[in-house]
Amino acid sequence: MEYVTLNNGIKMPVLGYGVFQVTGEECERGVSEAIGAGYRLIDTAQSYGNEEAVGRAVEKCGVPREELFLTTKVWITNGGYEKAKESLHESVRKLRTEYIDLVLIHQPFNDYYGTYRAMEEAYKEGWIRAVGVSNFYPDRLVDLCNFVEVKPAVNQVETHVFQQQKTAHEYMKKYGVQHESWGPFAEGKKEFFTNPVLTGIGKKYGKSPAQTALRFLIQSDVVVIPKSVHRERMAQNIAVFDFKLEEEDMEAIRALDEGESLFFSHYDPATVEMLTSLHR
Repeated sequence: MEYVTLNNGIKMPVLGYGVFQVTGEECERGVSEAIGAGYRLIDTAQSYGNEEAVGRAVEKCGVPREELFLTTKVWITNGGYEKAKESLHESVRKLRTEYIDLVLIHQPFNDYYGTYRAMEEAYKEGWIRAVGVSNFYPDRLVDLCNFVEVKPAVNQVETHVFQQQKTAHEYMKKYGVQHESWGPFAEGKKEFFTNPVLTGIGKKYGKSPAQTALRFLIQSDVVVIPKSVHRERMAQNIAVFDFKLEEEDMEAIRALDEGESLFFSHYDPATVEMLTSLHR
């Protein structure tokens, strides 16, 4: 596994295992198999409803806790200092751990400044090792960075070959925030897995389109958290450290960028209504 060093000196794996939309026994099995395949970063969230399943898998895996990197996220309805603080203690309990490696604000809604203060407090007390955000557009990220004590270490945003977040990436670099991708395969949209550019470049290296896309993001200084419940795919997704894309191939993939979300926009009021009405 390769690692990036966050702005507070903490090391984070560049590739992890995401558990969005995986619950119960399937989640526990998936995390166990992922750890067995060599994954050390596990990414969950309060709103996923699977922190307990992740915790059970981590407890049973046999890998020392300090070798693992657990991420969770505070949901909108737990926003504000008091509720966020309470929910963070609940996440620690559900994950069956004494500390969480990274906590993110899931969406930039509700009293996210209050939420962030609760996270900063836990960080200073030592039971959260790094704090950050998720789905923060550049304007919200710049605002937050300028008015908090502990700079966010990570911003996890939709990032894949069709939405490469080039402007957002520049601002994350400027403020020392690590860019992390959710949806690195665009959830298969736009015939992702048969894309001719990814397929053609992959053949050159003996790799699949999925592996080629992950390698592109890693070489672009983006942390990735691909999700799969299939053991063979998990193994394939982590097998991206034995090759390096040449610059001409990087340029060809950069040209796939359409600069728009394939999922949602915070600039759409109906989307914000939907997100802020969801309970975990």
